[in-house]
Amino acid sequence: MCGNSNYNYTKLLGDSILFYEAQRSGKLPSDNRIPWRGDSALGDKGDRGEDLTGGWYDAGDHIKFNFPMGASVTLLTWGMIKFKDAYVSSGQLDHMYSCIKWPLDYFLKCWEPSRQELYVQVGKGKTDHDVFGRAEDMTMPRPAYKVTAAHPGSDVAGQMAAAMAAGAIAFETKDKVYATKLLTAAKSLYAFAKAHQGKYSDSVTDAKEFYGSSGFQDELALAAVWLYKASMEKHYLQDAETYVATGTAWALDWDDKDVAVQMLLYGVTKDKKYSAMVEAFLQDFMPGGTVPYTPCGLVFRDKWGPFSYAANAAMLALMAAEDGLHPDSYRAWAEGQISYMLGDNKYHMSFVVGYGLKYPLHVHHSGSTCPNPPATCDWSNFDSPSPNAHVLYGALVGGPDAHDNYKDLRTDYIHNEVACDYNAGFQSAVAGLLHLKNRNQLPAPSLHGCT
Repeated sequence: MCGNSNYNYTKLLGDSILFYEAQRSGKLPSDNRIPWRGDSALGDKGDRGEDLTGGWYDAGDHIKFNFPMGASVTLLTWGMIKFKDAYVSSGQLDHMYSCIKWPLDYFLKCWEPSRQELYVQVGKGKTDHDVFGRAEDMTMPRPAYKVTAAHPGSDVAGQMAAAMAAGAIAFETKDKVYATKLLTAAKSLYAFAKAHQGKYSDSVTDAKEFYGSSGFQDELALAAVWLYKASMEKHYLQDAETYVATGTAWALDWDDKDVAVQMLLYGVTKDKKYSAMVEAFLQDFMPGGTVPYTPCGLVFRDKWGPFSYAANAAMLALMAAEDGLHPDSYRAWAEGQISYMLGDNKYHMSFVVGYGLKYPLHVHHSGSTCPNPPATCDWSNFDSPSPNAHVLYGALVGGPDAHDNYKDLRTDYIHNEVACDYNAGFQSAVAGLLHLKNRNQLPAPSLHGCT
């Protein structure tokens, strides 16, 4: 049934944070809430023995890709700053601070300003994907990859700097010493990104197949605008306005941050040229725009992770509405897109694991598939028709095909894999909807073809 605005956004926020806890690498804290997870990848090191433990595993595998990890942390932190009341009212604020601190701590380890070296990936793609098992049992080599002045990566450096600058704002009232540490690192990392320009996936070729970068201007702009917001130093704003793209973005995702920069610049300058760029983007994504829709009303930007594109655009629409841009239509459209993911679809199911009465049971995620030790876990578990051994609470799957068709198959990684970047904009959009619900401003969701 369409028009159902009675979704439990409080539970969804808490469960999404649990998903990120399930993705943790390294030595887990004493308050670990994922009973089937333990310490893992404790030997992750740099070329000189630098401690590179920590961070998040990317998706259903056990590689640490800093480029999408940084994009995820930035979207999560942006939503936390914008809709902080949602985290307070849901009782999730402390958990959310812990959530973003985990990758931020890891980013601080990855950056060595005195040597101008930044580690950007741990684990080799093919080597990792040849093994199916628990993170806790890994024995394969886990090489670390870095960018340097000679082999640059302005995109990943800019993205990590943006994440740390946003983190500095988030932690300003929670832990001022930590906030200062993040801002100091973000400033030096941005200077490195700006001085040595190039695409990281040209320097780290193992990343190209998985998270190849299309360019670095947007990440430089993103870092600059977050550094301006964190420091109020005018030269960062000047840089952001120099680097920002003026055209209409194709999407908001782990690679393309143009519209995020435009939205942030509108927030700090109130210059209507930036709001016009944001409006053009959302006009493309809303009905009647250039981005196609499924018959049941999901905006369908790409077959890989269509939910992530829809959720990221919904998050942006909710933020634009907060800044006074078309609040009624943007909020209704955003709620409609999230409602599709939660049950307003032809299967009347939730696409968030553990939420609702019917949800995916066979998500493409090795850790949750594996039974508890001492049982073995290998490719036979991957191929098994049995449900995953553990409920991966809060994980949003990739999504259906262009005709709304979806099969709950572990082997179908296009539609049924989960990933850190899939949940980031989704979680921030849910926070935005809870923020509206708290203020009795939740509209009726707008879906144009739900069945």
